[in-house]
Amino acid sequence: MADTSAQEPDFEALREVATGAMRRAYAPYSGYPVGAAGLVDDGRVVVGCNVENAAYGVGLCAECGMVSALHATGGGKLVAVVCVDRDGQALMPCGRCRQLLWENGRPTTQLLTARGPVPMTEVLPDAFDATDLGAQG
Repeated sequence: MADTSAQEPDFEALREVATGAMRRAYAPYSGYPVGAAGLVDDGRVVVGCNVENAAYGVGLCAECGMVSALHATGGGKLVAVVCVDRDGQALMPCGRCRQLLWENGRPTTQLLTARGPVPMTEVLPDAFDATDLGAQG
């Protein structure tokens, strides 16, 4: 398995994959389909789409599905992530999903935003993670 963490991610290819996932979203309540695609450090690409529910609070964001696919297909760390709306435009993940990306990526994981790729340290500065839990003793 090749370590892709040092290579420049192909964000346009990831956007296309995320857009394909978005087309399979289940969003009958909001009408707002979202797709996500992530490049894994071993070269795999994992995807997710949002899945809504009549009990609004238990809907799943596209990033949640993508992280589930990451673990279901062998784990690893996310190197680059793209989340898109119905027009294939980059979206900023919600707070819960930023935390998921932090914990399943690295501080250097790149997220495509409307202003271009940015590292997770910029998306979620001063992130809380397992090291904080360990410090509690």
